[in-house]
Amino acid sequence: MTQLLKTLGRTALFRGLSEEEAEKALSCLGTQRRCYAKGEAVLRAGDHVGSVALVLSGSVCIENNDAWGNKSVLDRLGPGQVFAETYACVPGEPMMVSVVAAERAEILFLRAAPLLDEQAPPAVQRLVRNLLSVSAQKNLILSRRMFHISAKTIRGRLQSYLSDQAARRGRQEFDIPFDRQQLADYLGVDRSALSAELGRMQREGLLRVRKNHFVLSAEKDG
Repeated sequence: MTQLLKTLGRTALFRGLSEEEAEKALSCLGTQRRCYAKGEAVLRAGDHVGSVALVLSGSVCIENNDAWGNKSVLDRLGPGQVFAETYACVPGEPMMVSVVAAERAEILFLRAAPLLDEQAPPAVQRLVRNLLSVSAQKNLILSRRMFHISAKTIRGRLQSYLSDQAARRGRQEFDIPFDRQQLADYLGVDRSALSAELGRMQREGLLRVRKNHFVLSAEKDG
């Protein structure tokens, strides 16, 4: 429990809570810890959930799969990040997306019902405030993706996404959290077409890329 409390103390959800307060909150909420192998579904579209999920280790991908088998990656979440909180706090609302382990991952599930209790103890009320902040940040992330995929061409989507990554890191050289297939899914494009466009951009001197490592250049060669 001590190590878990230390881990939680570094997350946005438990920010501002002492270990004693965090322990009281966990006792009130009730928890379950589960490990998932890479590629294993944590939650599926259509599931009804009653718990907020927090990534303790590893990472998960939030995916949308349509009736024709097309997949779109909405986000990738790592240690300390939460998911399913919106659905958990709206009882009866089925999941619209699936959550899949991008690598071996350990997830902590926290029952949502006590979060909705008006008589919840102070420690839980603090969690609710933190959860509101987390949800607002996630809305910004989704809005950012919508901005990237609003471009009509693959190059436009790549330039929007990579420019945003560079701006957020304050440098032109960086790693992205997606492999090539996941990046294609995130941008809503075909993987082969994405790779071909990256190749063209590299030949034009706009960037250098190796796996998930990018170096951007403002000028073309020649």
